[in-house]
Amino acid sequence: MKLTNLVKGAAVAAAFGLSAVAAQAEYPEKPVNFIVPWPPGDLEDVLTRMIADDFQAKYGVAAAVVNKPGGGGGPFPGAIEVANAPADGYTVGSFVIGVPVMGHQIDIPPLTPAKFDPLGIFLTYPFVIAAAGDAPYSSMEELASYAKENDVALGHFGDVLTPTQVTKAFAKNAGFEWGSDAAFDALDCNTLASGDADVINTTLQLILPCLDDVKVLVSITDQRIPLVPDAPAIGELDASLNIALWNGLFVSKDTPQDVRDKIIAVAQETVFSERAQAVADETGALVYWQNADESAARVSNDISTMAKIGTILE
Repeated sequence: MKLTNLVKGAAVAAAFGLSAVAAQAEYPEKPVNFIVPWPPGDLEDVLTRMIADDFQAKYGVAAAVVNKPGGGGGPFPGAIEVANAPADGYTVGSFVIGVPVMGHQIDIPPLTPAKFDPLGIFLTYPFVIAAAGDAPYSSMEELASYAKENDVALGHFGDVLTPTQVTKAFAKNAGFEWGSDAAFDALDCNTLASGDADVINTTLQLILPCLDDVKVLVSITDQRIPLVPDAPAIGELDASLNIALWNGLFVSKDTPQDVRDKIIAVAQETVFSERAQAVADETGALVYWQNADESAARVSNDISTMAKIGTILE
C-alpha cells in the first residue's frame, strides 16, 4: 500500500511538473500590453507599435500599445503600472532613459528600489543643437567663444529632458552662460527663422525641411547621425557628457528568462526590418538593438553621467 501511494505521489508530482512546464511554454496565451508612458505619435510610439504588431503576428495573441502619459519628470504613471503588474511578460514597458535611470532616484516610491530589467535598447532620438544658417558661429567651440561676449538665446523642450541638461552642462564646462533660455512646444525651422531663439535643442526631424538653411553644431547622441555626418556627437566634444535620450523595452525584475527571450526575439527582428530602418532614414533617429547586458551596463553608466551633470548644474 505504501509503495502504491509512493508511485501515485510520484505520478502526481510529475504531472504537476509537466503541467507547470507546459503552462510556462505557452507564453503568450493572452493579450500582451506594451506600455508607453507618453502620448502617441512620437518615435518610441511608432517603433513600439511595430514591435507589438510583429509580436501579434508571430504568436497569434493580441498585442497592443497602451499610452499612459504623465509628467516628463515623473511620476511616470505608465512605468508605475508596469512596476505593479505581475512579472509574467504580459505588461512590457517601452521607456525613455528617464524612467530606469532617474525614476527610482527622484522619490517615486512605486519605482523604488529599481524595479526593471532591460530587454534591450532600440532607439536613440536624434537630438541636435542647431543655429540659423547666418549665425556667426559654425561649431560649438565658436558658439562658446561668441557667447562669452554676446547674449545667445536657447530654445529647448524643457529642463527635465536629458538633452536640455546636457546642453546647459556643456555651456558650464565651456565657460559661458546662455543669455536666456525658454521651453517651447515646437522647435523647428520657424523658431530659428523668426528669431524666437538663436540656438535650439531639438530633434533633427523637425528641422529636416530647412536643413540646408541651418547649422547643426552637434548631436546629443552617442554616435554621429548619418543624415548630418559632419556634426560631432556630444561625447566627441566633452566626454563627461556622453549620454543620449534613448528608448528601450523593460520588464519587471522577476520576469522569467524564457518569456524575456520571446519578446526580445520579436523586437530584435522588428528594429532591423525595412520599415523600422525607414524611420531611421527619414528622421535621423538611430534604430538598432542593444542586448540586455549591454543595456544594463548603459543604464548604470548613464546613472553616473546624470549624477555628474547634476553636479555641474548645481
